[in-house]
Amino acid sequence: MKDKVFLDTKVVVDLLGEREPYYDAAAKIATLADKGKIEIFVSASTYSTVYHLLSRFENKTQVKEKIRKFKLIAQTCDLTDNIIDKGLSSNFNDFEDALQYYCALKMDCKIMITRNGKDFKESEIPVLSPDEYLKIL
Repeated sequence: MKDKVFLDTKVVVDLLGEREPYYDAAAKIATLADKGKIEIFVSASTYSTVYHLLSRFENKTQVKEKIRKFKLIAQTCDLTDNIIDKGLSSNFNDFEDALQYYCALKMDCKIMITRNGKDFKESEIPVLSPDEYLKIL
């Protein structure tokens, strides 16, 4: 059975923005998904955030193409009223992190991958950095 992993938006920004020193680990995780060894999931809001951040520094058309390619290996969790309500009533300090977390639960992900593990203290599923995840494989 393949791992179902949820990528926090920052990890996707690291990947598509090729941000060092985080890019290599994010790229290895994307390659695992591309080869069908794992399933990766992201929140629908990830795409708008990634576009907003990367298009400030890169050509907008190129950013859209990067997102199109990423969508081929990632599954998207829609932001529903239920997820938003859970996020609003959660104990998370950051609303966006709460939305990411509840999306991960909705998609039945077994692992949350983020560079900000401390932001997910409330998590009922393991929270790992990209490097930590690659070490346990």
